[in-house]
Amino acid sequence: MHEYCHRCGGELSASDGVSPFCPHCGSPQIYLQDYEEQAGAADGDTTGAAPPPRPQQVEWKTAIRCAWLVAGVAAVLSLVSARVEVVSPLSWLWTISGSLITLALYQRRRPLAWMDAGVGARIGVVVGLALVVCLAIVAAGTGLVARYGLHSMASFDADLTQMLHAQIEKASATTPEPPELLRFLYSPEVKAGMMLTGFGMVSGILLVLSTVGGAVGGFLRMQRKVSV
Repeated sequence: MHEYCHRCGGELSASDGVSPFCPHCGSPQIYLQDYEEQAGAADGDTTGAAPPPRPQQVEWKTAIRCAWLVAGVAAVLSLVSARVEVVSPLSWLWTISGSLITLALYQRRRPLAWMDAGVGARIGVVVGLALVVCLAIVAAGTGLVARYGLHSMASFDADLTQMLHAQIEKASATTPEPPELLRFLYSPEVKAGMMLTGFGMVSGILLVLSTVGGAVGGFLRMQRKVSV
């Protein structure tokens, strides 16, 4: 195979120990073909093929489906427990154990999928978010039906007003509040803010519990898989 200078076009020597400069014009030469062959030999790969893609650690499609299934059951149980008090402990237990149930369903559908504390914690976060969304939809729907359909929220409003009144009386024991501030504190906007704040705190606690439960469940299932 003949090699030619990139500057003057003169033919380069093909013998061993060739000089890196053109014998006609002295221009430095770069032998890319030889360099690529040496690099390929050093890496042990001369095919030039790209390395295989890194396997996905979590099969998110299956994990998300399992999470939404568990969250949907939790929402149904929460809706039923509002009418049947016997179902309330079951609804509470299912919601708290949502991440563990999801991991069981996930490994049943994907028995060869990798599992450890990190994978369990990430799936637990998804379960917590799904539970928060489903429970928020159920709470909002039942509240709208009870208030505007059944007109049965009078006792709830009375309890909320009484709790708010107790907090205001406690705060006003030392410094009396002006009438304008009292009217604002008893307004529907403040009551709605209190309800949203309470639900936000419950949602945060539920998200933390789901994440921790998923991490613990993933660690235990990893240990069992290794022991087997």
